[in-house]
Formats: sequence, structure tokens, C-alpha cells
Amino acid sequence: MKLGFLIYGSLDTLSGGYLYDRKLVEYLRAQGDTLEIISLPWRNYAAHLTDNFHFRLPPDLDLLIQDELNHPSLLSANRRPHPPAPERGYPVISLVHHLRCSEQRPAWQNWFYRLIEKHYLESVDGFIFNSQTTKRVVNRLLENNKPNMVAYPPTDRFGQGMQAAEVIARAHETGPLRILFLGNVIHRKGLHTLLKAIRLQTLDVRLDVIGSLKSDPKYAQEMRKRSEVSGLKSKVYFYGPLDNGELIAKLKSAHLLVVPSSYEGFGIVYLEGMAFGLPAIGTTAGGASEVISDGETGYLIPPDDAALLAERLSMLASDRELLARMSVNALGRYRQQPTWESTAEHIREFLFSVINNSPQSERSDPFDKT
Repeated sequence: MKLGFLIYGSLDTLSGGYLYDRKLVEYLRAQGDTLEIISLPWRNYAAHLTDNFHFRLPPDLDLLIQDELNHPSLLSANRRPHPPAPERGYPVISLVHHLRCSEQRPAWQNWFYRLIEKHYLESVDGFIFNSQTTKRVVNRLLENNKPNMVAYPPTDRFGQGMQAAEVIARAHETGPLRILFLGNVIHRKGLHTLLKAIRLQTLDVRLDVIGSLKSDPKYAQEMRKRSEVSGLKSKVYFYGPLDNGELIAKLKSAHLLVVPSSYEGFGIVYLEGMAFGLPAIGTTAGGASEVISDGETGYLIPPDDAALLAERLSMLASDRELLARMSVNALGRYRQQPTWESTAEHIREFLFSVINNSPQSERSDPFDKT
């Protein structure tokens, strides 16, 4: 197949969504497909909307995959034909991690974003969803009878993780409850809720914050100041992004993963932590419930509910049998997840089917590698 993949910025951007995109590109290329990366520059939302005045889709592809994050730049391009052809010439598939209008913000702003995203979603020919939750959200926004599939994100980049005996022994180690926050330090990820929860209880904890401090510098700086002025300085440590070896070491030493996001389309990070027997605490908003079984593999709390989060942390800090049991359950949940190799194979089959059933399929044979 001759494919295009449209993103903002670089595939090397540190986030779960970009990890998905990057791993999919790697897989398709490894199967012998030609894949062109089309990158638009990162700017603010209003500036992205101005892309519609000049941006055109590339010609001569069998299919174009678009990260839905790029939706404000593509409203016009997806609908504009390629002269002299009366049609675009190939199908466009949107890879939807989560909708912007699903995030927590004032209602009037999400009303605006909902209008823009609906217009974009109507302009594509099919969807790859990262979760059943994301699929339901899109289907509520528009009457969707387009080709689509749910393809869960890659969660096996660290291999097999740890064994049950190891995580049981770790849970019973004396000392503080070792909490890991893993994600870009942005408001949506909810670090402020976690810091508040730690303040509400007199707990013997250590919190390691691992993730980019540059995605939202103002928020990251506020979180660092909050951890210093609230008596948390000896408990909270900021590391920024770590390479794989250092990150694996942190995953192996932690007891618990806490990322109380206001919204996650799926939540790759929760399953990655579970590979190391880390019970996860996420929120009831978005797709975290597809990963976390409340009371079994972790806990689900309402967004911004620091009081309930503090209670959950206190329970796990004081009851190491409970922590050990949840840690083993977390390992079991991770091992139920399909491998990325299997998922990516199904994505490729889906792309072939879309090409072969599109009105333009007679113009080229995507199976022909000559």
C-alpha cells in the first residue's frame, strides 16, 4: 500500500497518542508498505483553523490516515477535490484517540469544539478508534455508518514486565508507599488533584513525577511550587522524561500508578503500569474504566475528587495485603490485553478492506508491490 499519515509536529512527541501513531507507522513499514509522514506545524487552535485557507491533501495515495488531533486544520482539505479529478481520489481514515470536546472546560468552549469536530468527522471515510469509549463518544456526535474498527493501543513496549512473586514481595516492603505519576505534566492529567490528596492525609508516601515539563510550562511550574510550599518537598520528586531503562527501573520499584486525568480516551499508561503489577488509580471520565476494575485492579474516582483519592491512598498505604492482592490482579489484567502485533495486523487488514471497497479502488491495486 502507498499510505500517508498526517500529524502535527513530530512522531517522536512524548504522549500516548503519539506512541500509538509511531508504533503503527513502524509496523506498516515493516510489512513493506510505503508510508509518507505529512506534518503540519504545532500552533494554537485558532492558527490551526487558518490552515484551511491553503493546505491541500497530497496526491497519489492509496489511503490517508489522519490523527484526529489535526481536525481543525483539515475541515476544508478533506472536502476539496483534487483538480482535475472530481473527487479526492482516495479514502481518508481518521485515527481517533479522544475528542477535544470531551475534555473538561467551560460548556461554551466545548460547544464550539463540538461543532468543529463534528464537521471534521463528517468529512472522513472511516475511523480507527483506540477504545470502545471513544467509539461511543463519536457515535453520539454523528450518525456513523462508516467503516470503523476499535484497535487498542500498544501496551507491550516493556515486554513481560514482572512476575507475581516479585510484586507480592514488593508490596510488603517496609517504608513509604511509592506512587508513580507518569504522563506529561499538563492540567488534564490531574497532578494537582494528586498533590492535594497527599496533603489531605498524613501519609508516608513518595511521589515520583515522570513526564515532560515543557508541554505546559506554566502549569508544570505551578505544580513544582505547590509541592514546595505545601510541605511536600521531601515527598515529591520531578524527573522530566526518562529513557526506557530508567523508566523501567521506576516502574519496577513503585507500588502504585496514579494519573487522575480529567479525561482519557483509553489510558495506555494504566496498562503499562499493570505490566509491573502496579494497581492504577484513574477517573470515571473517559476510557479508564476499560482498563481499571474499581476495587480489583485499582480505583476509579470522579475527576478532581482529591478527598476520595486521599482515602484510597490511605487504604493502600496501611493495608499491604490489599496492595499485594491488587498488584497480582493488575498483572492478570495486563496479560489479558491483545498484543500490539495482533492489533496492528488487524488495522492493516482494515485499511486494505477500506481501499478495496472505496469508489476509487479501480484506479490502483494496493496489493501490487511492483
